[in-house]
Amino acid sequence: MTKPLMTLENVTKVYKSKDFQGKVHEQYAVNGVSLTIYQGETLGLVGESGSGKSTLGKLLLNFETLTSGKIERHLKDDKSMQIIFQDPYASLNPKQSALESVKEALWFETDKVSVEKKAREVLELVGITGEDVHKLPKHFSGGQRQRIGIARAVISNPDFIVCDEPTSALDVSIQAQIVQLLADLKDKLGLSYLFVTHDLSLVSHISDRIAVMYQGHLVELATTKQLFDNPQHEYTKKLLSAHLSVDPNFAKQQLIDFATTPQPVITLSQQFEWVEVEPNHFVRRGV
Repeated sequence: MTKPLMTLENVTKVYKSKDFQGKVHEQYAVNGVSLTIYQGETLGLVGESGSGKSTLGKLLLNFETLTSGKIERHLKDDKSMQIIFQDPYASLNPKQSALESVKEALWFETDKVSVEKKAREVLELVGITGEDVHKLPKHFSGGQRQRIGIARAVISNPDFIVCDEPTSALDVSIQAQIVQLLADLKDKLGLSYLFVTHDLSLVSHISDRIAVMYQGHLVELATTKQLFDNPQHEYTKKLLSAHLSVDPNFAKQQLIDFATTPQPVITLSQQFEWVEVEPNHFVRRGV
């Protein structure tokens, strides 16, 4: 492994709310997560809606405050962390051109000529060129808008980017292009990603390792190959069984099997241990 970029120790985030009787309820969005993200890697973070994966990304970026635990960031400053949002249209100012939007990400720079030059270079890097840089977001496709969002994220030379479901709002035909662009930029710019998604087909193409979250807990952590070849936790197996093959005949049989096979009830014991089932492959098991 390379040097650690982010180290999480027992990270917990609890949201509190009151019911109509004034009773306080606690919801553990992230519950005791410990892991390390390394320089130059893409860590995929998967789980169904409500599993806590997006909240964990926000905690890493300081968008949310920890309830307890510790995050150690081996970074120069906060500008070394960026995010690519799920909805590219909502993340862009509708009154700003692509060029203006990307330049705005360098608001702290005083050399305006240098800023414009760099913004044009980064836009070209993501495939927005020529007069298109002066267009407003409404004149771009969803994939093009996400390319602008990616340009905004990389222009400040970050070390670490949280990709928060960056393709879920896009057509399937465009998703692979965006994933490939992110992979290319990682290699060219020396980036590290946390790639948050529920789509196992996408995460398998870009991730070096994959972490699986369930009900706020980390339940499995492995290399991409290990996770797909030898899943250990029941929840991981459930996610993989719901992942359809690109072969339509095999996918049809998968749907039949999923509909006719009783699904196991997954419960998490409060008493557990991390078991290394093979080198660098860890699973949560109750004790």
